Amino acid sequence: MTKAGRHRRWLFSLWVVIASCALGEVAIAQTSDSGDLSFELVDPNVLRVCADPRNLPFSNEKGEGFENKLAELFADRLKKKLDYVFFPQATGFVRMTLGAHRCDVIMGFPQGDDVVQGTNPYYRTTYALVAKTGSGLEDVDTLEDPKLKGKHVGIVAGTPPATNMAIAGLMGDAKPYPLMIDTRYENSAQAMIDDLAAGKIDAGVLWGPMAGYYAKKVGALHVTPLVKETTGPKLVYRIGMGVRPADQNWKRQLNKLIQENQGEINKILLDFGVPLLDESDRPLNAETAKKSP
Repeated sequence: MTKAGRHRRWLFSLWVVIASCALGEVAIAQTSDSGDLSFELVDPNVLRVCADPRNLPFSNEKGEGFENKLAELFADRLKKKLDYVFFPQATGFVRMTLGAHRCDVIMGFPQGDDVVQGTNPYYRTTYALVAKTGSGLEDVDTLEDPKLKGKHVGIVAGTPPATNMAIAGLMGDAKPYPLMIDTRYENSAQAMIDDLAAGKIDAGVLWGPMAGYYAKKVGALHVTPLVKETTGPKLVYRIGMGVRPADQNWKRQLNKLIQENQGEINKILLDFGVPLLDESDRPLNAETAKKSP
């Protein structure tokens, strides 16, 4: 959100940051039936999740996204009921959900972002290049590859790989897609994949979880994690969860849940096609992902 690495839902206005910084003023301690102390929880007996109602593969109102599945896992481990506060993940998302004290956790947030307080990361992934199988672009693993010269490459405007594409001289033939959208009415990733299938673009650059999800859903698409970029911003990021700045005990409880359930977390992510990476940027599979990324 405040760094170059934030994705479509990470770019919030400065006034959102200012509003989020004031959250500590409303700290209220509540004790659950189990005796654990949590700060600012809306209801200590309910896991209340801030989520987008239409933003697959992350979340939707039907509970079909991987963040929905992670929320179900955590609710089960906490022995709590699961409930959601839905709001489109665009400008105002944090202010209207976590900041308004309507819910207690955002299931996916980039590590190091200061709009909220982040937990320990539970996965590490990257932007990726998506191309049709048989296109001749399957072995392209960097945006500086000469095979991309003159190709029409889709890119979500304002995301970090746009800088890498500009340095590589690809923006002249690129097709941009909007970053800040209302997911109830638009879907930049779906539009890019549709254009790729129709031959309107030769390849597309998407955030890894989206790239893997649509490739698995559509089929006949090849996903290459962009971990070898030598110019522009690095495209690999760690993702954790977001809580309010005052919620120290709640954050520690979530960190414990992440540590104790990393294997199951990884399985959920891999089932959705998320390209998981270890700390050396090597892909994790079902076997290697049994350990923390």
